Amino acid sequence: MVARLLQNFNGSRALIVTANRTAVEALETTLAKLGVTSEFLIVADGRVDFDMTSLKQERDILFVDGDLDGTLPLETEGDPRLPPVPVIGLVGVEAPSRLKRLVNLGATAFLRKPVHSAAIYTALFLGVNQFLLRNDMQNRLDDMERRRRGRRSVIKAVLTLTTQTGIDDDEAYNRLRRESMRLRISLEEYCEEFLGRWAATPKITVREGPSARRAETK
Repeated sequence: MVARLLQNFNGSRALIVTANRTAVEALETTLAKLGVTSEFLIVADGRVDFDMTSLKQERDILFVDGDLDGTLPLETEGDPRLPPVPVIGLVGVEAPSRLKRLVNLGATAFLRKPVHSAAIYTALFLGVNQFLLRNDMQNRLDDMERRRRGRRSVIKAVLTLTTQTGIDDDEAYNRLRRESMRLRISLEEYCEEFLGRWAATPKITVREGPSARRAETK
């Protein structure tokens, strides 16, 4: 779960991708009342000439018209990444292919066209907070995967230290853990560094206690 739901969107910027501004007139007006500035991106020759890398996650929100094809550089260049900001789909024709395209683009909320002002805050609330939740979950998964891969380094470091010093595996683990805590880095990260230093200097070890030196070469 996200630690705090975002309810105030004052200071945000809405980037609106559509060729039918009449259908979204209420969108610009209502967003202004919520403190959100609006910019309409120009659609020319079936695409938008816009640098997606300039988007700011803490500020920008994309509104994308699902009735347009191939409008974003992200799609036409075959980049598999999702936009780094919340995406809200503007839906006219409810064809599965168009809805799927918006979902694949990362849309976390939808607005029917013509847009009605009463539905805008709800879509904004859901779209932004679902985006934040998805990012939080992805970050957690990435961290778990990093730790899973790092466990191999922990096991190898423990085995290396027990072989090198003759101590048992519990003491080897505790030494590695104490040193990682002292350096304020994760155990997995420290073990990777330890193995790298050990490969370069096979007799290197870790400190035996708080009063010992950090690492020394016998």
